[in-house]
Amino acid sequence: MAQDIYDPAFVASLFDRCSTRYRRWSAVSSFGFVWLWRKQCVDRLVGQSNVARIHEGTLSPRIPKVTQVIDLMAGTGEVWPHVLGAFPRAQITAIDISPAMHAEAITKLHGTRAHKINHLTANALDDDLPANTADLLVATFGLKTFNKEQQTVLAGQIARILMPGGSFSLIEASDPIGWPLRPFYRAYLHGALPLIERLFLKAAQDFSMISTYTRNFENCRHMESALRDAGLKVTYKKHFFGCATSIAGTKPIAQKPVTP
Repeated sequence: MAQDIYDPAFVASLFDRCSTRYRRWSAVSSFGFVWLWRKQCVDRLVGQSNVARIHEGTLSPRIPKVTQVIDLMAGTGEVWPHVLGAFPRAQITAIDISPAMHAEAITKLHGTRAHKINHLTANALDDDLPANTADLLVATFGLKTFNKEQQTVLAGQIARILMPGGSFSLIEASDPIGWPLRPFYRAYLHGALPLIERLFLKAAQDFSMISTYTRNFENCRHMESALRDAGLKVTYKKHFFGCATSIAGTKPIAQKPVTP
Protein backbone atom coordinates (compact mmCIF):
# COMPACT_ATOMS: atom_id res chain seq x y z
CA MET A 1 0.00 0.00 0.00
CA ALA A 2 1.37 3.41 -1.00
CA GLN A 3 2.37 5.76 1.78
CA ASP A 4 0.11 8.80 2.25
CA ILE A 5 2.55 11.69 1.97
CA TYR A 6 0.03 14.00 3.67
CA ASP A 7 -0.35 11.83 6.74
CA PRO A 8 0.83 13.92 9.75
CA ALA A 9 3.08 11.11 11.02
CA PHE A 10 4.78 10.87 7.61
CA VAL A 11 5.31 14.64 7.44
CA ALA A 12 6.71 14.80 10.99
CA SER A 13 9.16 11.98 10.31
CA LEU A 14 10.24 13.47 6.98
CA PHE A 15 11.12 16.85 8.46
CA ASP A 16 12.74 15.31 11.53
CA ARG A 17 15.21 13.66 9.16
CA CYS A 18 15.66 16.83 7.08
CA SER A 19 15.99 19.21 10.03
CA THR A 20 19.77 19.56 10.28
CA ARG A 21 20.19 20.34 6.59
CA TYR A 22 16.86 21.87 5.62
CA ARG A 23 17.81 25.52 6.18
CA ARG A 24 21.02 25.37 4.14
CA TRP A 25 19.57 23.16 1.40
CA SER A 26 16.50 25.37 0.89
CA ALA A 27 18.63 28.52 0.69
CA VAL A 28 21.13 27.07 -1.77
CA SER A 29 18.60 25.26 -3.96
CA SER A 30 16.43 28.40 -4.28
CA PHE A 31 19.43 30.67 -5.01
CA GLY A 32 18.49 32.71 -1.96
CA PHE A 33 14.94 33.43 -3.09
CA VAL A 34 13.47 31.88 0.07
CA TRP A 35 15.03 34.72 2.10
CA LEU A 36 13.47 37.33 -0.19
CA TRP A 37 10.09 35.59 -0.24
CA ARG A 38 9.98 35.36 3.55
CA LYS A 39 10.69 39.08 3.77
CA GLN A 40 7.99 39.82 1.20
CA CYS A 41 5.56 37.67 3.18
CA VAL A 42 6.21 39.72 6.31
CA ASP A 43 5.99 42.94 4.30
CA ARG A 44 2.50 41.86 3.26
CA LEU A 45 1.71 41.14 6.92
CA VAL A 46 2.74 44.69 7.82
CA GLY A 47 0.58 46.07 5.04
CA GLN A 48 -2.46 44.06 6.08
CA SER A 49 -2.03 45.05 9.74
CA ASN A 50 -2.12 48.69 8.65
CA VAL A 51 -5.23 48.04 6.57
CA ALA A 52 -6.88 46.34 9.55
CA ARG A 53 -6.56 49.55 11.58
CA ILE A 54 -9.09 51.20 9.27
CA HIS A 55 -12.53 50.30 10.57
CA GLU A 56 -15.79 52.05 9.77
CA GLY A 57 -13.89 54.79 7.98
CA THR A 58 -11.67 55.72 10.93
CA LEU A 59 -8.08 54.91 11.83
CA SER A 60 -7.88 53.08 15.14
CA PRO A 61 -4.95 54.01 17.39
CA ARG A 62 -2.00 51.72 17.86
CA ILE A 63 -2.19 50.23 21.33
CA PRO A 64 1.28 49.77 22.92
CA LYS A 65 1.12 46.12 23.83
CA VAL A 66 2.86 42.86 23.10
CA THR A 67 1.81 41.63 19.65
CA GLN A 68 0.86 37.96 19.67
CA VAL A 69 2.13 36.30 16.48
CA ILE A 70 1.45 32.71 15.41
CA ASP A 71 3.98 31.12 13.05
CA LEU A 72 2.40 28.01 11.53
CA MET A 73 4.65 25.24 10.18
CA ALA A 74 7.49 27.28 11.68
CA GLY A 75 10.35 24.98 10.72
CA THR A 76 13.69 26.34 11.86
CA GLY A 77 12.37 29.87 12.25
CA GLU A 78 13.98 31.71 9.35
CA VAL A 79 11.05 34.12 9.22
CA TRP A 80 11.44 35.26 12.83
CA PRO A 81 14.12 37.94 12.19
CA HIS A 82 11.79 39.51 9.63
CA VAL A 83 8.82 39.36 12.02
CA LEU A 84 10.75 40.80 14.96
CA GLY A 85 12.28 43.47 12.74
CA ALA A 86 8.81 44.61 11.69
CA PHE A 87 7.15 44.05 15.07
CA PRO A 88 9.81 44.50 17.78
CA ARG A 89 7.32 43.90 20.59
CA ALA A 90 6.10 40.62 19.11
CA GLN A 91 5.79 37.42 21.10
CA ILE A 92 5.91 34.49 18.68
CA THR A 93 4.25 31.11 19.15
CA ALA A 94 6.01 28.74 16.77
CA ILE A 95 3.96 25.69 15.78
CA ASP A 96 5.55 22.79 13.94
CA ILE A 97 4.78 19.09 13.77
CA SER A 98 8.50 18.16 13.78
CA PRO A 99 10.27 18.17 17.19
CA ALA A 100 13.65 18.14 15.45
CA MET A 101 12.81 21.33 13.57
CA HIS A 102 12.09 23.06 16.88
CA ALA A 103 15.38 21.81 18.33
CA GLU A 104 17.30 22.99 15.27
CA ALA A 105 15.70 26.43 15.49
CA ILE A 106 16.74 26.87 19.10
CA THR A 107 20.27 25.49 18.96
CA LYS A 108 21.42 26.88 15.61
CA LEU A 109 19.56 30.11 14.97
CA HIS A 110 17.65 31.77 17.74
CA GLY A 111 19.16 31.18 21.15
CA THR A 112 19.27 34.92 21.86
CA ARG A 113 15.57 35.26 20.98
CA ALA A 114 14.41 32.45 23.24
CA HIS A 115 12.44 34.79 25.50
CA LYS A 116 10.40 36.02 22.53
CA ILE A 117 9.47 32.61 21.12
CA ASN A 118 7.27 29.86 22.51
CA HIS A 119 7.52 26.46 20.81
CA LEU A 120 4.58 24.16 20.36
CA THR A 121 5.03 20.74 18.76
CA ALA A 122 1.63 20.15 17.19
CA ASN A 123 -0.26 19.53 14.00
CA ALA A 124 -1.56 22.90 12.81
CA LEU A 125 -4.78 21.19 11.72
CA ASP A 126 -5.85 20.31 15.24
CA ASP A 127 -3.90 22.49 17.67
CA ASP A 128 -5.93 23.72 20.63
CA LEU A 129 -4.84 27.37 20.71
CA PRO A 130 -7.57 29.59 22.14
CA ALA A 131 -9.88 31.28 19.67
CA ASN A 132 -9.61 35.00 18.88
CA THR A 133 -6.18 35.43 20.48
CA ALA A 134 -3.64 36.03 17.70
CA ASP A 135 -2.99 39.56 16.47
CA LEU A 136 -0.97 38.28 13.51
CA LEU A 137 -0.39 34.94 11.79
CA VAL A 138 2.30 33.96 9.31
CA ALA A 139 3.24 30.77 7.47
CA THR A 140 6.18 30.38 5.10
CA PHE A 141 6.63 27.27 2.92
CA GLY A 142 4.51 24.88 4.95
CA LEU A 143 1.26 24.92 2.99
CA LYS A 144 2.52 22.44 0.41
CA THR A 145 2.48 19.63 2.98
CA PHE A 146 -1.34 19.80 3.10
CA ASN A 147 -3.70 18.43 0.48
CA LYS A 148 -6.75 20.45 -0.53
CA GLU A 149 -9.03 18.97 2.13
CA GLN A 150 -6.44 19.71 4.81
CA GLN A 151 -6.01 23.26 3.50
CA THR A 152 -9.74 23.81 4.02
CA VAL A 153 -9.40 22.63 7.63
CA LEU A 154 -6.35 24.86 8.11
CA ALA A 155 -8.26 27.87 6.79
CA GLY A 156 -10.88 27.29 9.48
CA GLN A 157 -8.16 27.08 12.10
CA ILE A 158 -6.67 30.39 10.97
CA ALA A 159 -10.09 32.07 11.06
CA ARG A 160 -10.66 30.68 14.56
CA ILE A 161 -7.29 31.66 16.02
CA LEU A 162 -7.14 35.23 14.67
CA MET A 163 -8.77 37.92 16.74
CA PRO A 164 -11.20 40.25 14.94
CA GLY A 165 -9.05 42.82 13.18
CA GLY A 166 -6.11 40.42 13.11
CA SER A 167 -4.01 39.92 9.99
CA PHE A 168 -2.33 37.00 8.25
CA SER A 169 0.18 36.37 5.48
CA LEU A 170 1.08 32.99 3.94
CA ILE A 171 3.54 32.17 1.15
CA GLU A 172 4.46 28.96 -0.66
CA ALA A 173 6.64 27.81 -3.55
CA SER A 174 4.40 27.27 -6.57
CA ASP A 175 4.19 26.06 -10.15
CA PRO A 176 4.60 29.11 -12.47
CA ILE A 177 1.98 28.09 -15.04
CA GLY A 178 2.16 30.33 -18.10
CA TRP A 179 5.76 31.45 -17.54
CA PRO A 180 7.83 30.80 -20.70
CA LEU A 181 10.71 29.45 -18.61
CA ARG A 182 8.46 27.06 -16.68
CA PRO A 183 9.82 23.90 -18.42
CA PHE A 184 13.34 24.79 -17.24
CA TYR A 185 12.08 25.58 -13.75
CA ARG A 186 10.30 22.23 -13.53
CA ALA A 187 13.33 20.39 -14.92
CA TYR A 188 15.50 22.00 -12.26
CA LEU A 189 13.06 21.41 -9.40
CA HIS A 190 12.02 17.85 -10.25
CA GLY A 191 15.10 16.58 -12.07
CA ALA A 192 18.29 18.42 -11.16
CA LEU A 193 17.64 18.86 -7.44
CA PRO A 194 16.87 15.19 -6.69
CA LEU A 195 20.00 14.23 -8.68
CA ILE A 196 22.17 16.67 -6.73
CA GLU A 197 20.70 15.30 -3.53
CA ARG A 198 21.49 11.70 -4.44
CA LEU A 199 25.06 12.62 -5.37
CA PHE A 200 25.95 14.91 -2.48
CA LEU A 201 23.42 14.63 0.35
CA LYS A 202 22.58 10.93 0.17
CA ALA A 203 19.02 11.63 1.32
CA ALA A 204 17.05 11.43 -1.89
CA GLN A 205 14.02 9.93 -0.21
CA ASP A 206 13.73 13.03 1.97
CA PHE A 207 14.52 16.28 0.19
CA SER A 208 13.15 15.06 -3.14
CA MET A 209 9.74 14.92 -1.47
CA ILE A 210 9.74 18.71 -1.26
CA SER A 211 9.62 18.96 -5.07
CA THR A 212 6.76 16.43 -5.06
CA TYR A 213 4.82 18.49 -2.55
CA THR A 214 5.43 21.65 -4.60
CA ARG A 215 4.25 20.02 -7.83
CA ASN A 216 1.08 18.73 -6.19
CA PHE A 217 0.39 22.03 -4.44
CA GLU A 218 0.34 24.11 -7.68
CA ASN A 219 -0.33 27.51 -6.05
CA CYS A 220 -2.23 29.30 -3.27
CA ARG A 221 -5.53 29.60 -5.15
CA HIS A 222 -7.32 26.83 -3.25
CA MET A 223 -6.15 28.20 0.10
CA GLU A 224 -7.32 31.65 -1.00
CA SER A 225 -10.82 30.32 -1.61
CA ALA A 226 -10.84 28.33 1.62
CA LEU A 227 -9.85 31.37 3.68
CA ARG A 228 -12.52 33.49 2.00
CA ASP A 229 -15.12 30.79 2.67
CA ALA A 230 -14.00 30.84 6.32
CA GLY A 231 -14.99 34.51 6.52
CA LEU A 232 -11.65 36.25 6.02
CA LYS A 233 -10.73 39.04 3.63
CA VAL A 234 -8.03 37.75 1.27
CA THR A 235 -5.74 39.05 -1.49
CA TYR A 236 -3.58 36.87 -3.76
CA LYS A 237 -0.16 37.71 -5.18
CA LYS A 238 2.43 36.10 -7.46
CA HIS A 239 6.16 36.35 -6.75
CA PHE A 240 8.85 36.02 -9.42
CA PHE A 241 6.54 35.03 -12.28
CA GLY A 242 4.58 32.68 -10.03
CA CYS A 243 7.48 30.61 -8.66
CA ALA A 244 5.95 31.51 -5.31
CA THR A 245 2.45 32.72 -4.48
CA SER A 246 1.14 34.36 -1.35
CA ILE A 247 -2.17 35.20 0.27
CA ALA A 248 -2.68 37.87 2.88
CA GLY A 249 -5.64 39.48 4.55
CA THR A 250 -7.57 40.25 7.71
CA LYS A 251 -10.32 38.92 9.92
CA PRO A 252 -13.18 41.41 9.73
CA ILE A 253 -14.41 43.21 12.81
CA ALA A 254 -18.11 42.69 13.33
CA GLN A 255 -20.21 45.71 12.62
CA LYS A 256 -21.73 47.40 15.64
CA PRO A 257 -25.52 47.12 15.80
CA VAL A 258 -27.33 50.26 14.76
CA THR A 259 -28.83 52.07 17.74
CA PRO A 260 -32.43 53.11 17.03
